[in-house]
Amino acid sequence: MPPILTVVIPCFNEAANVATMAERLDAALPGVAWEAIFVDDDSPDGTAAIARGLAARDSRIRCIRRIGRRGLASACIEGMLASSADYVAVIDGDLQHDESILPRMLAELQAGRADIAIGSRHVEGGGATEGFSSLRRRISDGGTAMAQALLPVKVADPMSGFFMLPRALFEATAPSLTGRGFKILLDILLSADRKLRVAEIPYSFRPRTAGESKLDTTVLLEFVALLLDKSLGGFLPLRFLSFAIVGAVGVLVHLVVLSIVIRFAPFVTAQWVATFVAMTVNFWLNNRITYRDVKLRGPALWRGLALFYVVCGFGAVANVGVASLLLVDDLVGWRWAGAAGALLTGVWNYAVSSTLVWRAR
Repeated sequence: MPPILTVVIPCFNEAANVATMAERLDAALPGVAWEAIFVDDDSPDGTAAIARGLAARDSRIRCIRRIGRRGLASACIEGMLASSADYVAVIDGDLQHDESILPRMLAELQAGRADIAIGSRHVEGGGATEGFSSLRRRISDGGTAMAQALLPVKVADPMSGFFMLPRALFEATAPSLTGRGFKILLDILLSADRKLRVAEIPYSFRPRTAGESKLDTTVLLEFVALLLDKSLGGFLPLRFLSFAIVGAVGVLVHLVVLSIVIRFAPFVTAQWVATFVAMTVNFWLNNRITYRDVKLRGPALWRGLALFYVVCGFGAVANVGVASLLLVDDLVGWRWAGAAGALLTGVWNYAVSSTLVWRAR
């Protein structure tokens, strides 16, 4: 029988979990024609090879191996677009989601009671304490609070990575998705052309048994960029918004370093030191957030940093020159002079970063 349900499992370094996931889906979906699509971002641990091995023995298993592309949201989109089933679901490959609620999610959609069914940790009967570290809990809580302020529909767990919806609804929404970041559910809820009816099914978040979490503090900054993108109706590119947020952090770093060094050195020297430190911080954050999908690693990371220093050095010269001019002419104080120079550097950095540094990979 053709599948009624496609379960998309985005993966990166989840080799130890692939077989277990397939077994759990088989146990959770008796009587349901289902298929599973493992979307692997070229994991070095051989995740794709294991998934292909399963597929050779079970026609319900499929594998998409992506080369040169990374990101949970884009992996989910590719997997769902590869489906021809009536319904598509997304579940993490780390086994922390409870696959046993998939039949309940499917029943809500088939009965027409909801447009999208969400596995929720924050409704009665759900829980997240056991599977969350204190850091992940703070990140999730912060993102949830921000998302709930913008969502057109009340959702207790908008940060969930476990959900199901009709494929036709996803196909209609897909062209409006940003396709970046880790929170594809929020992207769908904010991109749909109408207010979606939501059913939240409780489940308890499990502890991770293998692999490592991809959720860190940089994800929250990327999440903020997604919210800004949707709030502005896509007027500015998401990558630019992400770069701007990183740039704002760089300006703060610049001013903090400047305020410290200026106590011991002339303004020009202090401005150079602050600029160098801010450039380094900007490169690291942009590699982790803005250009996460083409992140530089290994030797490419150091080559990229060197190139970043070179091309941004031109901006740094203008930075120090403009700041010094404002200060010498007594037009503004040293704080405003430093901020003006840093802003000029930020604009230049965005131009060269997008065209040279990360492209050079």
